[in-house]
Amino acid sequence: MSTQTTDLLDRIQDPETGREILDPATGERVGFAPQATAEDLDAAVARALAAQPGWAASGEDTRRQALHAAADAVEAHAEELARLLSREQGKPLNGPNARFEVGACAAWLRTTADLTLEPEVIVDDESGRAIMHYRPLGVVGAIGPWNWPMMISIWQIAPSLRMGNTVVIKPSGYTPLSVLALVEVLNSALPADVLLAVPGRGDIGDRLSRHPDVAKIMFTGSTETGKSIVKAASDTMKRMTMELGGNDAGIVLEDADPRALAEGIFWGAFINTGQTCAALKRLYVPDAIYDEVCEALIEVAKTMPMGIGLEEQNVLGPLQNRAQWEIVDRLVRAAKDSGARVLLGGDPDQEAAGNFYPTTLVADIDPQNPLVIEEQFGPALPIIRYTDLDQAVEWANALDEALGSSVWSADPARAVEVAARLVAGTTWINKHGAVDPRIPFGGARESGFGMEFGVAGLKEVAQPHVISQ
Repeated sequence: MSTQTTDLLDRIQDPETGREILDPATGERVGFAPQATAEDLDAAVARALAAQPGWAASGEDTRRQALHAAADAVEAHAEELARLLSREQGKPLNGPNARFEVGACAAWLRTTADLTLEPEVIVDDESGRAIMHYRPLGVVGAIGPWNWPMMISIWQIAPSLRMGNTVVIKPSGYTPLSVLALVEVLNSALPADVLLAVPGRGDIGDRLSRHPDVAKIMFTGSTETGKSIVKAASDTMKRMTMELGGNDAGIVLEDADPRALAEGIFWGAFINTGQTCAALKRLYVPDAIYDEVCEALIEVAKTMPMGIGLEEQNVLGPLQNRAQWEIVDRLVRAAKDSGARVLLGGDPDQEAAGNFYPTTLVADIDPQNPLVIEEQFGPALPIIRYTDLDQAVEWANALDEALGSSVWSADPARAVEVAARLVAGTTWINKHGAVDPRIPFGGARESGFGMEFGVAGLKEVAQPHVISQ
């Protein structure tokens, strides 16, 4: 570990009273996460509330410059942030992982800073003139996940600050050090008290959700936890953005070239070792090319090394925590017990150090098997055979989760036709999970509500105000 990384970790951790955080790949200690009290949270909200009017009054240009300066700071500390993230979350440095995530933080800050949200003229005729303005809400409470702790924190922080709000963020208890380090770096470029982090257990998140001085809650995480937050926040009529669980379907059409699409399908499913809400979690493949698709995916998967994140050759890592490992193991066992065919993986070393679960492909599985209908959130992909496209679409739309989906085809027009039949917040063509800070993103059904990214995302952290004359 570099001296710089050690210095950053020393500034954010609390060795005396903090909670020990272990590396999910090795079991070694990463550091000690501070544990906030209810009083600490109340004090942070009070500071953010006091700072918010001045931040809002500073003007758009000042806020844009501050976000660009924050992006500069992230880039200046990119390697130490990536190494800490790799040790705490488990994801490798390379591939679409730790260095990628830190780079995305800077990119989202810059793109969000440069978005323009102008007042909208609604009516301007002989009857009168009405203009929609967008004002800051006040204090935004952000509650983040453990799978992409830095990047998703920026998804919450950047638009909120851009619109003149202040932010109190509660990191996941699994990955608090990564977010605390990110906030430390961001605050080297931001005014005092516009961004405050309060690490702790679930009671801190619950108190933040209920706090009367918090105007909005942004949450990314499981549907179950999201429902609890919605209930907690409803008493004070808070605005909310909920990006919740997904069980994304991908449908391959008969005209697809299996070898041309195999790597894209692989990374759609296995990015961050499958620990992504909008990962491809169930793949429907027509009987005519089923075996070819399976073989192509096996060939790609075999080339992807899994191991300790700080070892440069690896692109897949461990599951972040043992509870998630046990979920994946249970679901794969259920598939095997049902007679499904394991093409690759599926036999973890129960005694090995770290939360490693092998890259697993499961074929000839019943469409109602638990591995298909429950979100696995790990490196196991069920591949479901179909003979009728209408049936595949019905299966894809059958679940309560509807975050993302994808269609894979050599015919873009045909793919778009099928995509239009799918229920999801986003449907990708010949890719899966490719988010962009300019393109709105959100879920349908129990995958949440509210939009992130782009101008639509700015509106979600603003109070619409119509002036009519």
